[in-house]
Amino acid sequence: MENKRTAVVCGSTQGIGKAIAYQLAAQGVLVVLVGRNEQRLQETHAELEQRFGQQPAFLRADFCHPDQVKTVIQSWVSEGNMAHILINNSGGPKSGPIVDADPSEFLTAFNQHLVGNHIMTQALIPGMKSAGFGRIINIISTSVKQPLANLGVSNTIRGAVANWSKTMANELGQYSITVNNVLPGATHTGRLEEIAQVRAQKTGETLEAILRDMGQESPLKRIAQPEEVAAVVAFLASDAASYINGINLPVDGGRTKSL
Repeated sequence: MENKRTAVVCGSTQGIGKAIAYQLAAQGVLVVLVGRNEQRLQETHAELEQRFGQQPAFLRADFCHPDQVKTVIQSWVSEGNMAHILINNSGGPKSGPIVDADPSEFLTAFNQHLVGNHIMTQALIPGMKSAGFGRIINIISTSVKQPLANLGVSNTIRGAVANWSKTMANELGQYSITVNNVLPGATHTGRLEEIAQVRAQKTGETLEAILRDMGQESPLKRIAQPEEVAAVVAFLASDAASYINGINLPVDGGRTKSL
């Protein structure tokens, strides 16, 4: 059966976002790619067309500039477009102890993550309401449940996004729009390698050794692949998850020690 739904997937040219775009496209969802790098958007567009036979739209927007995001998504909606599914996903702030963070770093991260998510969500809510179906899924971090060492700014902003999301879930549930958070643990992405590289420079260890140690923190003794996170997102976006709302779902192999 052909899937008639449309998904806007942010940060969809690499890592977890790209894996989500592929997973949804494989299920017949029409994917709208969102990213800041036009060349990568075009390359991902071509890959989706070749692999799944669909011609996805793509929107170029840099979430470090909320006004640009607002202009791009509002223009797309004004052309008569709508989405049933929104995946809010953006690269995390730079690593480092919170005591060393400049106040401007918090403002930048707040705009990139919470404000950016809010702009995208506000623009797409009317279409979801009219369709009587909506899925808003935010890719955050396990730091929502347990702050992570050396990620001070990220820990702070991710917590704010989680509370924003829970409030949205409470307000939108009556319209059959669910809002949930997926919390990836250590996942094999460019972002993880960047964090590992910083640690390698400080400790003198090899990148491979640090990635191996990160995997050992999970009871499964390995890091995740982006496709494993994408599979969870696809479930939350489906009809099967119609009564799941307002949750924080870790996908970390059991690394997070809190309940």
